[in-house]
Amino acid sequence: MSSVRVLIKDYPHRAIALATPTHALVLRHSSAGPDNGAYNSSTSLNAPASARCIVNFASLSSIDLSSYRALHSVTAYGTLGLITVNNDVFLVVVNGARKVADVRPGESIQRIHGVGFYCLSSSSYDSLLNDEVNPYPTDTVDEEGFELGFGKGKGADGVLEHPCLALKKLLSGGSFYYSNDFDLTRRLQERNTDAATVSIDSLDAGFLWNSYMIQPLVDFRSRLAPREKQALDQSGILTSAIRGFALTVTVPTSSSPVRSPRSGLPSSMTLISRLSCRRAGTRFNARGMDDDGNVANFVESETIFWAPTGLCFSYTQVRGSVPVFWEQAAGLLPGQQKITITRSPEATQPAFDKHFESLELSYGALHVVNLMSNEKQNEIELTHRYRHHIQYSPLNERGEKNSREHELIKLTEYDFHAETRGPGGYESASMISQWIQDSADSFAYTLLEEVEERVRSNGQDYIVRRPATILQQEGVFRTNCLDCLDRTNLVQTIISKLALQLFLSHKSLRANQDFWTRHSTMWADNGDALSRIYAGTGALKSSFTRHGKMSLAGALADARKSVTRTYINNFADKGRQNTIDMLLGRLMGQLPVHLFDPINDHVVAELTRRSSEYTQTEVIHMLAGTFNLNGKTIGLQEDLSSWLCPDVDPSQQCPEIVAVGFQEIVELSPQQIMSTDPARRQAWEAAVRDCLNENAARHGKEEYVLLRGGQLVGASLSVFVRAASLKLIKNVEGSLKKTGMSGMAGNKGAVAIRMDYANTSICFVTAHLAAGFANYEERNRDYKTISHGLRFQRNRSIEDHDTVVWLGDFNYRIGLSNEKVQKLCHVSDLETMYENDQLNLQMVAGLTFPYYSEARITFLPTYKYDIGTDTYDTSEKARIPAWCDRVLRKGDNIRQINYDCAPLRFSDHRPVYATFQCLISKIDEKKKEAMSEDIYEKRREAAGDMRPGEGMDESDDDDLLGYESVEPGLPPASSDRRKWWLDNGVPARSRVQPPSNDFIPNPKKPSNPFTPSPEPDWVDVKRIGSQKPEPPPARGTARARTLDFSNPDQTRQQKIPARKLVAPPYISSNNSSFASVSNLDGSTDLKRSASSASTYSLPNLPRRPVNQQPQPPRFSNLTKELARKPAPPIPTKKPALFTSNPSTASPSPPPQRYRDESPERTYPQPPPQRRSMAPPPHHIERRGIQTQSQYQDISPIEARPRRAMAPPPNLIDATEEKPTLPPRTGTGFSGGSNGGRARSLMDDEPDEMDNLKGWEVLRPVR
Repeated sequence: MSSVRVLIKDYPHRAIALATPTHALVLRHSSAGPDNGAYNSSTSLNAPASARCIVNFASLSSIDLSSYRALHSVTAYGTLGLITVNNDVFLVVVNGARKVADVRPGESIQRIHGVGFYCLSSSSYDSLLNDEVNPYPTDTVDEEGFELGFGKGKGADGVLEHPCLALKKLLSGGSFYYSNDFDLTRRLQERNTDAATVSIDSLDAGFLWNSYMIQPLVDFRSRLAPREKQALDQSGILTSAIRGFALTVTVPTSSSPVRSPRSGLPSSMTLISRLSCRRAGTRFNARGMDDDGNVANFVESETIFWAPTGLCFSYTQVRGSVPVFWEQAAGLLPGQQKITITRSPEATQPAFDKHFESLELSYGALHVVNLMSNEKQNEIELTHRYRHHIQYSPLNERGEKNSREHELIKLTEYDFHAETRGPGGYESASMISQWIQDSADSFAYTLLEEVEERVRSNGQDYIVRRPATILQQEGVFRTNCLDCLDRTNLVQTIISKLALQLFLSHKSLRANQDFWTRHSTMWADNGDALSRIYAGTGALKSSFTRHGKMSLAGALADARKSVTRTYINNFADKGRQNTIDMLLGRLMGQLPVHLFDPINDHVVAELTRRSSEYTQTEVIHMLAGTFNLNGKTIGLQEDLSSWLCPDVDPSQQCPEIVAVGFQEIVELSPQQIMSTDPARRQAWEAAVRDCLNENAARHGKEEYVLLRGGQLVGASLSVFVRAASLKLIKNVEGSLKKTGMSGMAGNKGAVAIRMDYANTSICFVTAHLAAGFANYEERNRDYKTISHGLRFQRNRSIEDHDTVVWLGDFNYRIGLSNEKVQKLCHVSDLETMYENDQLNLQMVAGLTFPYYSEARITFLPTYKYDIGTDTYDTSEKARIPAWCDRVLRKGDNIRQINYDCAPLRFSDHRPVYATFQCLISKIDEKKKEAMSEDIYEKRREAAGDMRPGEGMDESDDDDLLGYESVEPGLPPASSDRRKWWLDNGVPARSRVQPPSNDFIPNPKKPSNPFTPSPEPDWVDVKRIGSQKPEPPPARGTARARTLDFSNPDQTRQQKIPARKLVAPPYISSNNSSFASVSNLDGSTDLKRSASSASTYSLPNLPRRPVNQQPQPPRFSNLTKELARKPAPPIPTKKPALFTSNPSTASPSPPPQRYRDESPERTYPQPPPQRRSMAPPPHHIERRGIQTQSQYQDISPIEARPRRAMAPPPNLIDATEEKPTLPPRTGTGFSGGSNGGRARSLMDDEPDEMDNLKGWEVLRPVR
């Protein structure tokens, strides 16, 4: 049991570190607001806010712990997580534990008897850190032996009580257990025996009582790099706790039914009960079930027997409240509390079905044992509803001819009180075995044995011993009474004994009375522990369970317990229920603590983005072969090379991986299907290995080694790899799943083996599905059972792999008559047969094997042949030929090359093989680690190593690293960068800077920063010179100006006319054309001819086409008149006429000529100077108003107040139509010169409308 040091830092920011000899987990509270505070303003000051903490996990060499002080009086064994109580964040640490169980060597269980709550946000509770249970009566302890704090008595004023005292009492009560050696939340059958460490994210959340507190740390772990993740798992800092009972009793050699004379070591018997936290609570506060199918007081109890010979037996059963919606109020008279069923049968059935479907998926077939009375009205009503829902459960659908073969739920109603009322007393309860014996035989049990395997490596044979699964439990008893306490525990003791007797009889062994006494004592302690959790006292009838008889003292003890239960249920359970709800995070407004590691999160994101820099790909070859042996062994001497070493392309001759699946490896007799004999599989593995190595020697390749093998009675799977590939393979696991006989035996099922080849996960599954021509729906159901129920370590399913290959006898048939199929086989009409193949039709319909693919079948049906011939079945049954033996694949990185069968005739099936090319990825871990360290250091330097940078106040780093105010709860003071009324200290203006001056924000990137987009944040845009142009000269001056462009060839001088402009023209994205525009005084100005959104200083002058024609005399006179008038002063403010112009169809974009100009921007030569401004004759049609004119008179503008820049009189007619759109290429104007007829953009010519190319036509507003 490894220990962890608890270190505390008080200044400048409070932090707590959990340190092991190699690593440390550092947590620091942040006073920032809720999670959305960084992005939005709060709408309610009373809205619940999730507490935020900064977390960091690293090696001791990279963390400075010199400013931390150690709590020498505290020895910690891990953390249960974080919880917020009264707005303070507490780190929950296990500081008291004792070993109570040893399941197998190297698998120990600790019981928690002390926890510490260390506050991250305040030091006010430091004086209460060492409060422990005081066994001596003093005036400073409460009724349960806990110190009140500050050494003051109960009646003293000002006693400071720790806010987590109730939680501390609950967790220190002796009902919580943990293990750092194995996954305590899963039964032995579901655990991977090869796992070196416990992965916290693979635990069963239904039995993990600290899931709410530990989940933030689990999420943080998921973001770590694989190397750091493994280090965190090995450190044992993260602790998983269950609630219930765990105990190991030693069975001496003299009492053990399994003797080991040579070792002399004793055997052990362990009982583990796991209480579900899904619907947790006290007796009268948690009854019935919820809408998710979770029931109250649901407990999974597992009996484990281990012997020094390597044999290990396991048997599991469950208990739980009646799965209907019912309530019961507490009362002062025991047994008189009224039961109320709160929902109708129709409203209850969906949740009922969820409950039993979940049980069936986890345990297989179900046998319900209902112990409620047939005399008490309350229990009679519940029994009737229970029976009704079981009858209408979809798991009990009748088969053909109303057959009960496929019923997955059986019900036994056993009135415990009536059956034990006679002179036999509670001893009569053992008679229940006659009603459940058949199911007990069918369910079997889990059995593991150490087997010897011969492994050949480097030309030498080695003998290795490893645990092998011989048998699996494929059903479960679900026992209940009203409370699921006293009666239930006694009957479960009988069922556990029945399973052990069944195991011993199969092994021809017998146990003595001392063995059974130890077994009964263990179960009596289990009943007391579970009863204290649920009802507040020990179990009734425990005296009989413990000693096998009921004494007077036991009867008196039961009476006392009954009275005590009544008191606790009426006066104490409400407070206990609130404490349980707080522990599980179910109180109103309770939110988990939010953890963030800004530096590590950036490193992970950056590594993901640059994954191509350290990842390579490589193509490997694989072969998958399946063979139904029909229980024959004569093929062991046959040449298997036509199947395992087919004549394929030379690159496929010696694949890196060979997966071989066998079905019916043994004859499926009633005796065989209940157990597994690995000897037959080992013989076939030797034959396969010899065949592969002979072929490898012929091609000059290295030999093959057996990677792993697995067997489920008649089905087996063995994976062989070339010796050179072993260095790239890791995380090899195996798993089994039975489906035959409704999951109660091993005649049908699946065996799966998974591995990581380099950094690509591969899974092979061999399956033997249900037989029968018309049972395709059952075969579909078998696939779903295997796909959803088969699990590897960390709860990884078959679908959680990059590449999946299924191979086996799937038993799908061809839906045609025998005669027709025989004829089609004779003419090799494979297409017609495949169109009627059941697997093909079911896959097309999406009813089985979704997203899987099968290569084109080019061989005749592989079933059923007369043994030794190529003739299909000629027996009396006359089986229809079918492609029973198949190989399917799934994955984006796999390509099938060959798919064929081999001419081996010693079985009634033909073996099938398939070859593949698989693209695997290889990560250069050293390069990735170097990149990670480099990114980490750069990010750490950018963050200032958690210190404010130069020129910034301390709050500037709080956006990234959290904020600590002088007074808790107060926001940081406002500055020029931040305003206190913005949540989380959001900057008042953005501090984001482009990478260089040539970059601007990408306009194509979505405005929502959380929308995924492949667009970069910044884009490089070439700009004109970085120097601002001089402002234009005053009107009437003739000063010339030089425009300096970056391209010397395009640098020239242009005279800038006297023009009154407030804003420069808008620079369009189309920068290819400048036009020289004549002003009224004859000077020229640079004007962008392609911009329709430019902003002008003059009021709405009509656009004038550019041409080289002479101007009419009247315009020349106007020019002279303007020349005599001085220019008005430049206004300091834009006229109101332009700040709000109701006639504008759309707002103009801001001018960009002077913004971030770059010297690299170049422009082409301007076009030649125009000749005339006189408009040619034209026809304008706007909104149904037609105007014809050649030289339209310009009337004086109406008198109106203007601030500046009033046009000369008689220049603009106020009634004149608004100007047309500016000239653009393809809009009807001729190349920038309007010497010819200018067409209106609103003309009806289709060619002109087509040339608009998506431009929006702006219409004047009347």
